[in-house]
Amino acid sequence: MSDPRTTPSIFTRGAVDLSALRTPAPAAPAAPSRPAASDGDPAGTVPGTLPGLAPETIIDVTEANFQSTVLERSLTTPVILDFWADWCGPCKQLSPVLEKLAVAGQGAWVLGRVDVDANPRLAQVFRVQGIPMVLAVIGGQPVEGFTGVLPESQVKQYIDAVLKAAGVSGGAPAPEDPRLDAADDALMVGDLDAAEAAYRKILAESPTDAAAESGLAQVELYRRISGQDPASVLARAAADPDDLEAQRLAADIEVLNGQAADAYARLVALVKRTSGDDREVVRKHLLSLFTVAGPDDPAVAGARRALASALF
Repeated sequence: MSDPRTTPSIFTRGAVDLSALRTPAPAAPAAPSRPAASDGDPAGTVPGTLPGLAPETIIDVTEANFQSTVLERSLTTPVILDFWADWCGPCKQLSPVLEKLAVAGQGAWVLGRVDVDANPRLAQVFRVQGIPMVLAVIGGQPVEGFTGVLPESQVKQYIDAVLKAAGVSGGAPAPEDPRLDAADDALMVGDLDAAEAAYRKILAESPTDAAAESGLAQVELYRRISGQDPASVLARAAADPDDLEAQRLAADIEVLNGQAADAYARLVALVKRTSGDDREVVRKHLLSLFTVAGPDDPAVAGARRALASALF
């Protein structure tokens, strides 16, 4: 799992030798990532895919099928690999976003889901050191990827970059905004001052730009947790439920760990226990975390309702 004290970053993995994977290894028993189709499932649904999708829009990648499902397929269609594990909380936040975008891609790319526990050889070859980890394979070769949970807007930008590199179209994506690309790039490499300036410039010109608002909120989030030890903060918060600073920092860490719902619940509970200026500080902090997630995050809608109930 990635360290919540660091900014998730897109990186170049460098040379990765996939030649050993061109001859499939003996198949090892692996727990399916999704239940197998039952009599009640839609006709034609394949285990490892979402109901109603073309059978190979989302696939479960194993050591045994890697050559056919990834290497050979990537010669004509980009394959984006999602390295995950059942025990990984952040993976459960990122994987649904990738699946949603795979559906929207309408076959322009394939999402390959790799259970690192069931497929340790793949994890070793791709040098997986933290999950969730995402990278793409184009023309039989791995390309840039990222580790950690990114907002959906940044995941979309990564996928668009993969499609552009592969020379294919992802359907009808929104026009690229070079201003936003520059701001996101600065954020991803940890240059918070440059990222803040870029996002603020966008908002000065387009005050309702949700992606820029989310980016600016992320800058503020990373600044708050800079230099903090996550374990120490979480211990402080557990020891003293009324320590406002510890509770707010704990919520920040939970968001970066992919536990946004827990973070929202923590702060809603704190709103209920506070009043006056303290309550307003907590409320504004929670709203800033909503902004990080963006307006389309379903968890935000439920948390907003809980916050309204706590306030009134």
